[in-house]
Amino acid sequence: MLSYEEYRRCTLCPRLCGVDRTVTEGRCHTGSEAYVARAALHYWEEPSISGKNGSGTIFFSGCSLGCVYCQNRSVSRSGRVGKTASAELVAEAMLRLQSEGAHNVNFVTPTHVAPTVAEATRRARERGFSLPVVYNTSSYERVEILRKMQTTVDIFLADFKYMSPRLAREYSFAEDYPSVAKAAIAEMVREKGEPVFSGDGMLLRGTVVRVLLLPGALIDAKRIVKYLYESYGDSIYISLMRQYTPPAEDIGYAALSRRVTAGEYKSLVDYAVSLGVRNAYTQEDGVAEESFIPSFDGSGI
Repeated sequence: MLSYEEYRRCTLCPRLCGVDRTVTEGRCHTGSEAYVARAALHYWEEPSISGKNGSGTIFFSGCSLGCVYCQNRSVSRSGRVGKTASAELVAEAMLRLQSEGAHNVNFVTPTHVAPTVAEATRRARERGFSLPVVYNTSSYERVEILRKMQTTVDIFLADFKYMSPRLAREYSFAEDYPSVAKAAIAEMVREKGEPVFSGDGMLLRGTVVRVLLLPGALIDAKRIVKYLYESYGDSIYISLMRQYTPPAEDIGYAALSRRVTAGEYKSLVDYAVSLGVRNAYTQEDGVAEESFIPSFDGSGI
C-alpha cells in the first residue's frame, strides 16, 4: 500500500515532478494535504455506478493532468478549493455516504492524493465500510502506483481521452498520454478481470472506460473505441460520452468552443456497434448541461 512518504519526493503521476509536497505544491497544484471539494451522493454516473441511490462521490481539488477544457476546472486548477481533509476525515465521509445508501464510494481525481485515499479506505474498512471503491481517473497513471492501489480499489472508472499525441499535447500538455493510458488501462484490467455485478445490476468489480467525444475529434474517438474493443472485447464496459460542455470563458481554442453535434455522436455510436461492441453505455441528447456539474463548496466533509 502507498505511504505518505510518497509525498516527500512525488512521483505519483507520470509528470514525475519530484517535488517535496510536504513543503510546496506539485504540478497538481496540491501539497501533502488533500482538499475535498465535495462529498455527496451523485446520480449522473453510468447506471451500474449510480443506480437508484447514487454514487458516493468524493471530489478532490487539484489535478495532475490539467485539460484545458476540464468541466471541473473550478477545482482542478487549484488544490485548495473546498476543505482540508485528512485520511481520518475522508474515512468518516466514506462511512457517512455508506449510511446514506450510496452504492459505492467514488474517488474523483484521486491520482495526486492516492496515499490519502489508500489510508482513508483502510481506516474506513476497519470500522465497517463494505462498499466497492471506485477510482475515477483520467488514466494518466503510473502502473507502479496502480499496483500499490490494487487492494484499495474495486472498480476503475477510467478515461481514455486521446489516441493522438498531438491532441494530447495541445489539450492536456501531455504528449505521452496515449501510451501512458494504454499501459494504465491494461494494468487496471489485469487487476480487476471480468466485470462482476450484484443481483440488482450494480458493478462490484471491473473496469469501465469512458470515451468523451470532443468537437472535431470524431476520428480520434473512433480509434480509441477500436483499440479498446480489439484489446479487451467484453472484459470491460465502454462508456460513450457526449456531455462535453464548452467553457464559459474563452480558453483560446476555437475548436472547443462548440458542443458535439447529434450527427457526430451518432456516428461514434454506430461505429462502435459495427465493431461488435455490446458492453457499452451511451448518453441521451441534452446531457451537455452545466447542471450536471455539482457545486464545489467542500460540503460533506
